[in-house]
Amino acid sequence: MESVLQENENVKTNLTYICILQSYLSLDRRETCSVGPPSLAFSGAHGSPLQSTVIVSVQGGRFRVKMLNKIMKRGHKKVPKPDAEDFGSVSASVVVVNHASRGSSLGNSTPAPAPGTFEVLPLFRDVPVSQRQNLFSRKLQICCFQFDFTDVVKMVREKEMKRQCLLELVDFIQSGSGKITESNQEEMVKMISVNIFRCLPPASHENSGSENVDGEDDPYLEPSWPHLQIVYELLLRYVLSSDTDTKVAKQFIEHSFVLKLLDLFDSEDPREREYLKTILHRIYGKFMVHRPFIRKAMSNIFYQFIYETEKHSGIGELLEVLGSIINGFALPMKEEHKLFLVRALIPLHKPKTNAVYHQQLSYCIVQFMEKDYKLADAVIRGLLKYWPVTNCRKEVLFLGELEEVLEATQVSEFQRCMVPLFRQIARCLNSSHSQVAERALFLWNNDHIVSLIAQNRNVILPIIFEAMEKNIQSHWNQAIQGLTGNVQKIFLEMDSDLFHECQRQYAESAACATEQEEQRELRWQRLVACS
Repeated sequence: MESVLQENENVKTNLTYICILQSYLSLDRRETCSVGPPSLAFSGAHGSPLQSTVIVSVQGGRFRVKMLNKIMKRGHKKVPKPDAEDFGSVSASVVVVNHASRGSSLGNSTPAPAPGTFEVLPLFRDVPVSQRQNLFSRKLQICCFQFDFTDVVKMVREKEMKRQCLLELVDFIQSGSGKITESNQEEMVKMISVNIFRCLPPASHENSGSENVDGEDDPYLEPSWPHLQIVYELLLRYVLSSDTDTKVAKQFIEHSFVLKLLDLFDSEDPREREYLKTILHRIYGKFMVHRPFIRKAMSNIFYQFIYETEKHSGIGELLEVLGSIINGFALPMKEEHKLFLVRALIPLHKPKTNAVYHQQLSYCIVQFMEKDYKLADAVIRGLLKYWPVTNCRKEVLFLGELEEVLEATQVSEFQRCMVPLFRQIARCLNSSHSQVAERALFLWNNDHIVSLIAQNRNVILPIIFEAMEKNIQSHWNQAIQGLTGNVQKIFLEMDSDLFHECQRQYAESAACATEQEEQRELRWQRLVACS
């Protein structure tokens, strides 16, 4: 009886397999097909869940016979539970793979052809106008082939032929010889994608294990640059061309294309980043529909750099593009732009590698200030939040940026943050690093800053007077002592009564401190005597 029940179960299993296979094969009756269906889940003879990921390659009826024979053989065996190692964790019909800029391939490149198989194509000027679009397409196909540039003697002829084809394509677009058809535009963008979207090599500091990422080491130069440069030039000419219709081109230069283009800013090759900077700026200007997406994608790169990696080669170039974008913001400024300043730009002062891109960052901050002076309080407090403690080189950069920010600050905004600001400046005045103290004292060479200080001297002078007196009395650098004396003269000329009052209060405070120190010494002496 048990054997009969077992046989019935096996028959049911066989019928289940056959029904599923027939329903699946009925989707496509062609002689040859290649499909990847979604995962199939059902219950086997003993109630165990079965998963099957099928890749079908049908060639006539032979597939069906082999598959049915295999099913019949498996029907008499207990179906094992699939392991995670066999099927992975795939349980959905769609798999999304996120490609990073390093360590993964971003484009489907065409391998290099066998030597001597390249077709020699005529020049555009040697063919009738009616055949130029077809010739354009054929040249694009040749340019899709990829070569190994690490071997300089390998396939030299084919490399040169591809280079010449690329140059002819650039010249064809630049000269405006004819408007490119929509299909050729699509093929051209595909060819560009195949060439430029690639796996970037590990950064030089990652190979050496060094923590020095200040850009002082020699950068890695892309070996395929002889071809890559012309491909970038082709993309730039295509975007700049007056014949390029944005309504058509935006179908090919879409969000995924722009996102991959932004990923390439992490390239160590400065020549590539320079082209990327120009191209991204032109895309932003021409494709208005992409502007919000580009700004959001750039902010995501900044967030990842600030809070995760602190390693990126193209932050400076991205900030240069952003500086031009900020310059074009309409007034009154949108709230999203102000949030971008607070959440993305100001925190860029935090990373150790700030010195590499500080000039571009400072320009962007000042652009925001010139657009809306009311942002001064948020900017100054942001600088104070990320003010360096032990990095004197970075502190000098911060003081330089602070001077530029204060030049664009109005009195009302200055008054809101002047107390914490000049407490920090007082600490800089007493810095044992002469460059930090000197840069802080140079703030009094700026007429606008002196004007702001003069209008609020009753608050500012008591904060920094003690720091100036300490410099005069005990700073090791005579130049700092001289500069501090000049600043004291400025305050004396502003308000002599206030200066003398601060001087009197400082003398009383110093005398009180001396008296407390003497009493402390006496107490210690008594304790020692009693012991």
